[in-house]
Parts: sequence; structure tokens; C-alpha cells
Amino acid sequence: MAGTELEPRDRLRCVIIGAGMAGLLAGIRLKEKGDQFVIYEKGDKVGGTWRENRYPGLTCDVPAHAYTYSFAPNPEWSQFYAPGPEIQHYFERIADDYGIREHIRFGAEVAACRYFEGLWHITLSDGSTDVADVVIAATGVLHHPRTPDIPGLDSFAGDCFHSTRWDDTVPLDGRRIGVIGNGSTGVQIVSALSERASRLVHFQRSPQWIMPVQNFIYSETDRHAFRSDVSNIDAIRFGQDYWGGIRRFNAAIIDADSPEMAEIEAIVLRNLEESVTDPELREKLRPSYRAACKRLIYSPNYYAAVQRPNVFIETGPIERVEPEGVRMRDGTLHALDLLVLATGFHADRFVRPMIMTGRDGADLNQAWAVRPTAYYAITIPDFPNLFLLNGPTAPVGNFSLIDIAERQWAYIDQLLDLLRQGQCSAVAASHDALADYEERRITAARHTIFGSGCTSWYLDAHGVPLTWPWSYDRFAEAMAAPKLSDFELA
Repeated sequence: MAGTELEPRDRLRCVIIGAGMAGLLAGIRLKEKGDQFVIYEKGDKVGGTWRENRYPGLTCDVPAHAYTYSFAPNPEWSQFYAPGPEIQHYFERIADDYGIREHIRFGAEVAACRYFEGLWHITLSDGSTDVADVVIAATGVLHHPRTPDIPGLDSFAGDCFHSTRWDDTVPLDGRRIGVIGNGSTGVQIVSALSERASRLVHFQRSPQWIMPVQNFIYSETDRHAFRSDVSNIDAIRFGQDYWGGIRRFNAAIIDADSPEMAEIEAIVLRNLEESVTDPELREKLRPSYRAACKRLIYSPNYYAAVQRPNVFIETGPIERVEPEGVRMRDGTLHALDLLVLATGFHADRFVRPMIMTGRDGADLNQAWAVRPTAYYAITIPDFPNLFLLNGPTAPVGNFSLIDIAERQWAYIDQLLDLLRQGQCSAVAASHDALADYEERRITAARHTIFGSGCTSWYLDAHGVPLTWPWSYDRFAEAMAAPKLSDFELA
């Protein structure tokens, strides 16, 4: 550890990668500390996933009042689960209200970050460069679209695009529409388009368990109450209904044999049995794996949507895509005008494909050769002064990632204080600390519901859930203060 010969710094020079939820949070907090920073954003707007996703039916599956920064409640939400455009507007407003927009360079994609001589040297895709004491990677998880490997996909004569590349100019009403993929995105799109398409085919390799929810509209009287007294908002975002559900779900996923998991399984099974009247369709929609093994889907209306006479569930294997539509292996042709690929993302890339080179030439791709990982999802050995928000092994699932990011930032800020106060010039987790963390995490992760026998984007290349496998409260405790003996300070 560096000693007292280092002088305290007036301010750090920081580069933040990404102007989504986490990047804006980092900018707000750094501005409060008086640090110098710039946010490089490859897109043309703030918002991250809420900028990229504009598909019909887009909503957040976390209650709107819980999906806000703790310091910036929003009394104007129109409904309990906010639609995507409102969430995007919220982040746009936050960028303006907190004076962050002036620190953002839009259309600026980071190509490489290299650490040498005690500094991070950043290269952008246009060839321009920057230098920083600290790099904050707020790149998110779900931003590299996954396109299915289906023969003939390029031959389709109609409109075809990934759900994150929605073409707003393409008409929807009265058209024959196919949706491939049935995660949250596919479920939301099918629910939204079921009343607009003349024929809607939902192609799914495996069905989903659906948790029933009610998405009620807030009246003007409700919003006036939220504006008048923030305690009305706090009753939702900090109330027992929300946090009781969080803890129930968390207890369930970390112990697949728990009473909480049995309760969840009973709810989703009853939802299927009581909501779907046709026996044949019901069996098509019955998953063969346990509830929450894949990310649990929350929907108020999917089962109602797929029972409309113009909606068809297709569970057979796809043979190929033809100019006229999708040909199934049994020879059936589904003639389509529009094909939507709700096929998810490459969830294991995180900051990649940018080149990340750490101390003594350490290469991130090599460090992540087995699986992407970081000590408590935040810091990587041999990459000093690089901090990740919602990095690999962070808590995922049906939680508010804003809350997760705020707790992570509180942890990171304590490490930044070591730099600000001159206690060291570089900080990163040790190899031993990461190895110990990963050994404990992997052992626990194999016994979570995510490891109970299904395929999902939660699993790494070796079938191990790439998730936080312990309780939410344990995460909060871990984020309260870094264990400095697990760090290398230089």
C-alpha cells in the first residue's frame, strides 16, 4: 500500500462509459464530489436500454416508483409498471435536472482502454483519445443483440428486425406478424400486437412461467397526492408490499426447496391452469422446467392475448425462413408480412468488444477466458482504478437495478476516496480475493433455482449461473464497506 507520501487530490479525472441508468448515476455522484468527468456514449441519447428498446408493449417489470433513483422520485408515472417511453423521458429529465448532459459526448464509442504509467488511456472509435485516473464501466448487460442462426433469414421479403432495432415506420395494423422468442420482450410484444395484427404467430422453443400482475393506471388524483407528499411515493417504493415480494422472491431463488419457491410455483401453476381454457393450448404453454429457472415473466395479459382467435402458438422447430414466411420442420409455412426477432442479447460481453488492457499488459479477454467475472461484480485484478456497475455476477432477476447500482456506487465511492485522500494511487481486487469470491459464489450458484435444469441467459458457457447467489440483504451488507484486505493498493 502506498503511504502518506502521496498528496490528496483536489479532484479525480474520470471517464464513464455509457449514459444509461448507471452512467448517469455515476456522473451525478462524481459531480457532487467535485471530480472532473466525461461520459462517452455510443448512442445519440441517454437512457441505455430504454433508448434502444422502443417496441410496442414495452414496460418495466419493477414497479415504477421503485425504478427511480432514491434521490429523484417521480410523481408523474402514469401507471404502476411504467411504459418504456416514460422511463426514457425520466432519464432525459434527470440528465438535464442534474446538469449531466453537458458532460456527455454522444456518438462516441470507446474502442480501447489501456492502463500504463498509472493512468487509463482511452481510444475512441474515431481515433480520438483521452486520459483518466479512473474508468467507470457503465455499459450495461443487454445491449449486444443476438440474431438467431436460422437458414434463409436474409431472404425474407417482408420487414424483419430485432426488437432493439424497432422500425417505427413499419405498419402493424392488419398485418401478418411473427415473433420469434418468448422472454419478457417477446411476451410484451405479443400481448401488445394481439389486438392489432390480422394474424400473429408466436414462435417459442420453450414456454414460460407467467407471474400474474395487475398494471393499474394512476389517476390525476393519485399523481396530485404523489406531488403533494413524497411519503405517498415512499409507501410504494419502500413499503412492505414491494419489499416483501422482493425478499420472498430472493429467498425462493437461492433455495429451490424453500417454502417461498413452493408458493411461487403454486401461483404460476394456478395462473396457467385457470387462465388458459383450451387443454391443447394449455399444454403448449406448460414449461418443462421449474418456475424462475429462467427469468420469471411478469405479465397482466399474455394468457388472454394468446387465446385470441388470430394468435397462434408455434412450438415446433423452425426449418428455415423463406421470402414468404417461416417454414417449420413439419412442412407448415407461416406466411408473414413482418418478422420480429425478440431473441435477446449476448449477455456475456459486458464491456466487450472494446479492448481492455490492464497492468503489465493484462488482457480482459484472457482474464475472462473461462467466464466473465469481477470481485463482487465491481473490480478485476490487474485492472486498477477500473470499476464496473452492474458487472458480471451482480444481482439480477426481478430487482430494481437502480437500487443495485446505487449500492454499488456507494461501495465504489469509498474506494475512490482512497485515491482522493492520497492513501494510494491505484486500487484493484487481489487475485486471491477474486478466487475466493468465485469459489464461494459458484458453489452457491449451482444450488439456486437458476441452476435447476434449464437454458437461460443467466448461465455461462459452462452452465454455471453467472449471478449473485445469496440474499439481497447479504448484498447490501457487502456493499456497505469494502474489505480493504482483499485489495491491492499501490
